[in-house]
Amino acid sequence: MNIEKYDEIRASLPAGVRLVAVSKFKPAEDISALYQHGQRVFGENHAQEMKAKHEVLPQDIEWHFIGHLQTNKVKYIAPYVSLIHSIDSLDLLKEVNKQAVKNNRVIPCLLQFHIADEETKFGFSLEECSAMLNSPDFQELKNVKIHGVMGMATFTDNQEQVRGEFRHLHQIFEELKSTYFAQNPDFKEISMGMSEDFPIAVEEGSTLVRIGSAIFGPRDYSI
Repeated sequence: MNIEKYDEIRASLPAGVRLVAVSKFKPAEDISALYQHGQRVFGENHAQEMKAKHEVLPQDIEWHFIGHLQTNKVKYIAPYVSLIHSIDSLDLLKEVNKQAVKNNRVIPCLLQFHIADEETKFGFSLEECSAMLNSPDFQELKNVKIHGVMGMATFTDNQEQVRGEFRHLHQIFEELKSTYFAQNPDFKEISMGMSEDFPIAVEEGSTLVRIGSAIFGPRDYSI
């Protein structure tokens, strides 16, 4: 883990931009070390791995779920998750609402949009999302609250392409804000930017940057 790099990244972020330290595939000891250094927001993309870490780490950690979330895994994170970044279907949102009811919670969520060229990435189109937000089913969900949007840019060295994709996500945010969430002060988050491209994301309006390898180093996927 590179504490100096962490400090450098933190210092580079303007007011209003929060760092989500992406700790997936990293042991609890690494998270604890960064916690002792002052970091409180951590991101995971496997529900059971996040549950296991939540059980052994300080309870004031703010856990963000950032990966593709299967409906049958929502139950593992519903009791404590602070923010789900990756809502990409009405069915998933319904399940989050169902599990939130069971835990007597209102769970904050972000709507994930497909802004990249790569077909492997998940997310709504603006049309799909608008149809969901206009649906009676969505209006009935009282235990979830939409706090903003999330997206991942194409993995490419073409910085102008990346910038254009982030700018597109910001435009989607503004359109949703004015059309559906004008009366919701919590709708303020734009989660975009990772280790390779977060400076561009910040310039294009990100409020949450998801940074893992730049802080924790390469991941051991065999864990």
